Amino acid sequence: MALGFTPVIQIYGANEALINQRLISWEHIDAAGIESDQLTLTLDLEGLDGLPSLGGKIGLCVGYAESGLVDKGQFMVTRRTPTLFPLRMTLVATAAPFTPADETGFQQRRSASHGPTTLGALFRELASRHGFSPRVAPQLSLTKIDHIDQSNETDMGFLTRLACKYDAIAKPVGDLYVLALPGQVKSLSGKVLPEVKLSVTTNNRPGDHAFISATLDDTARAKSQGSTTNWWDAAAGLLQVVKTGSAPFKVVRQLCQSAQDAKAVGEAEVRKSLREKLKVKISCPGNPVLSAEGLLLLDTTWPDFMRGYWSIDKVIASGNRDQSYRCLIEATCLDSTQ
Repeated sequence: MALGFTPVIQIYGANEALINQRLISWEHIDAAGIESDQLTLTLDLEGLDGLPSLGGKIGLCVGYAESGLVDKGQFMVTRRTPTLFPLRMTLVATAAPFTPADETGFQQRRSASHGPTTLGALFRELASRHGFSPRVAPQLSLTKIDHIDQSNETDMGFLTRLACKYDAIAKPVGDLYVLALPGQVKSLSGKVLPEVKLSVTTNNRPGDHAFISATLDDTARAKSQGSTTNWWDAAAGLLQVVKTGSAPFKVVRQLCQSAQDAKAVGEAEVRKSLREKLKVKISCPGNPVLSAEGLLLLDTTWPDFMRGYWSIDKVIASGNRDQSYRCLIEATCLDSTQ
């Protein structure tokens, strides 16, 4: 996608005319994993009579006048913070449906016991309770659960904990609630993520429109290649050990209910270890196509130790009334040779 030089942002939905007219700055966080996507807007209230009641559902379109806008989705306004001197208001909106009324008890804590069941069936039951359309990755759907307790947790908190146990992600995406392996959330929700190629200009310097800076972190490189998981064999009255992967092994502290559960948890821990390789943070010109869980290609204009494909973990896009538009990218290396 060829980028332009004139950043444009448009808010649509509730109070769109007032917000677009009064917008000072904005920040959009698009995150993989369990973190809910978030939109923060700062508005100028000078000259207005009274305090406007801004709420409801709003959407974000961002891009450049020369190349067009990209719809980044809709968000529910969850917090309004007015300030005095200067007279402004900050709106925070999230992709998760947090509303004051909480009609379905989405934020209500519960205690319950579940099982025997499957991961897919339990997820669909709890997600449907709150009006979501559940989407479950086939690799996870039939995972058996003998017994698990929900202890003074919200359904969202419980599903998040359950997903983490199997190295999966449980996340609301609009009207959907997705249970997926890392990197699959957007694909399961039907969103197509294009590959983005990033190049460094020959005259790369601070203050330039195309300036790029990056920091490489190799402390997250995986050390273990396998895991040992324990489960209690009630029939034999013994603590059994299941090994997954190869040495060196990481000991998983949680006690599993069965050999099958221990194997599933161990395999999840190995997948997680193999993903934890080199990480990079990149500050670059704003690009509306950048999206969490998408692919980033650093081409031959980059140093050889940074070239190749990276999986995007988070994109923080921001801009202000001075027409600036920048992105901060956090990504994990996909090249196993590094």
